Amino acid sequence: MSQDRLLAEAAPMGIPVSASAQEGQGYAPAAAPEGDIIDTAAAAGAFTALVRAIEAAGLTETLKGEGPFTVFAPTDEAFAKLPKSTLDALLADREKLAAVLTYHVVPRPVGSADVARLTSVRTANGKVVPISTANGKVMVGNATLIQTNIPATNGVIHVIDTVLLPA
Repeated sequence: MSQDRLLAEAAPMGIPVSASAQEGQGYAPAAAPEGDIIDTAAAAGAFTALVRAIEAAGLTETLKGEGPFTVFAPTDEAFAKLPKSTLDALLADREKLAAVLTYHVVPRPVGSADVARLTSVRTANGKVVPISTANGKVMVGNATLIQTNIPATNGVIHVIDTVLLPA
C-alpha cells in the first residue's frame, strides 16, 4: 500500500483515540501523549528495530501523519525471533518490508476493549489479521498481545511479541 493511500484511508476517520495506557513493562509513557506513533515508539526504547524498519520502508512520514492509527508494535525481542535470512530479505526489498509493516497498522483507532471483542481487523495493507482470545490471552495473528493502549498524539500502540508476516 502506498503512503498516500494509507493517509487517504486514515485521514477521514477523525475519531479520537483513547489516551489511557496500561502501566507495566516500561513501554507506556508516564504522562499524556506528547509524540506521534514514531516518536512514542522511539522514546520507549523497546521498538528500535521497528522504528528502523519503518524508516527503511519509507513509512516514517506516513506514521507521523495525522492518523488516527493503531499499531500492533513488535518489540525488539520479536524482531530478534525472525530468522536472519527473513529479516535480511525484508530489508533488501522495500516494497515487501512496507507490506509487512502496514500489516501491523490499522488506519483507525482500535482500543484494547475493541481488540478483545474483535475476531479480525483489516490492516493498512488491505489484508485481514485474525484476532482470538484463549486462556486469558489475546492473539493478533500468531502474536500475543502483551500490552495495550500506549497513547500517541496520532493513535495508539499495542505491544505484541511476534512480527506478523502476511500470507
